[in-house]
Amino acid sequence: MSNQRGRRGENTVGAGDSRPGHPGSADPGSADPDGPDPDGRDPDGRDPDGRHPPLDRHRPDPEGCSIGDLGEFGLIAEMAARMRPGPGTVVGIGDDAAVLAAPDGRVVATTDFLLEGRHFRRDWAGPADIGHRAAVHSLADIAAMGAVATALLVAFAAPADLPASWALGVADGLAAESARAGASVAGGDVARFGTVLLAVTALGDLQGRNPVTRSGARPGDVVAVAGPLGRSAAGLALLQSGLVDPADVGAWTDAGDPADTGDRTDGGDPDRPAEVAGLAGLVRAHLRPAPPYDAGPEAATLGATAMIDVSDGLLADLGHVADASGVAIDVRTAALDTAPLEPAVRALRASALGEAPRATALGWVLTGGEDHSLVATFPPGVPLPARWPVIGAVREGHGVLVDGRAHSGAPGWDHFRV
Repeated sequence: MSNQRGRRGENTVGAGDSRPGHPGSADPGSADPDGPDPDGRDPDGRDPDGRHPPLDRHRPDPEGCSIGDLGEFGLIAEMAARMRPGPGTVVGIGDDAAVLAAPDGRVVATTDFLLEGRHFRRDWAGPADIGHRAAVHSLADIAAMGAVATALLVAFAAPADLPASWALGVADGLAAESARAGASVAGGDVARFGTVLLAVTALGDLQGRNPVTRSGARPGDVVAVAGPLGRSAAGLALLQSGLVDPADVGAWTDAGDPADTGDRTDGGDPDRPAEVAGLAGLVRAHLRPAPPYDAGPEAATLGATAMIDVSDGLLADLGHVADASGVAIDVRTAALDTAPLEPAVRALRASALGEAPRATALGWVLTGGEDHSLVATFPPGVPLPARWPVIGAVREGHGVLVDGRAHSGAPGWDHFRV
């Protein structure tokens, strides 16, 4: 991780600074006339390779203390200890900037952020959930370009009284989701702020492939999707209704596969009703979406002409493809899988809470967003793997159609209109 000196605008990375005597300095011996500790660590506690080790005698125990108690560099060190470098990291956390291998000669880059109160609530999501989600937002964009993620750069801001264990839970979630994508956290920034903010920049490697953009769809192409649709939206609706206790979801799903989004019939507990297990799985899909990252490079290899991840809603995101490509895209509702969402519809309608009677499984699939599944267009006749079911076609014209007709209502999420 890195830190930002807000008062003077200085930017130092991984607690590194070129000034002699500064913690993390390129000349650590100048801060201590005795030089490195006998165990080979620099005076600020870093290992000889520049990475911060777990807590040592110089720092407070993070259990029971706040990030203010840890201090800037203590927090950086504790977070860094949870973020081991990936195979493409030449210089990782602990220097002024990360150095990454770029075998392809091109780097795919994207950035996104999560803001407490806008993108997540701490009473609904645990710290690891939030770390996972923050990573997913950017990692899915890399996959949607047909690339393989290599590294994340993370900026983390929070109040000084935030429990250190909570901040480190976020770091664990970031590290775990990065590893699932084959990447690692290579650096970032920390700062004090009135609420929690996570900004994540992801980098990726095309591995010799051409990038798959939004602008290549052509009339006659088929539209296919890899990953679930509508489950995150259904889970959010359940959280908003209060029908599912987030604590129960954590206890119910943590032992299982984070990609499990409600398809199980018994939830691993014969005494637990299958319907409740399904609802918990949908909430889990919102708290920890698990897109198939490897489907992005696979689509590129198969000849995908355009691709995007479903973050704002299937219709909204296909609208970006249609606009960029100058075509119309027609979605076939009969090809969309809504069955896993029906338990949530029944539960919400039975509750008679607020807008619940108007909730529909198809509505979530078409406009829900935040599953971060990949939707792509392919030339006709391309044999597609089973995980890429065809859900529509590309036509002459413009915009997105549903079963040949214009969709009434909002196509998905818009930050400045919702």
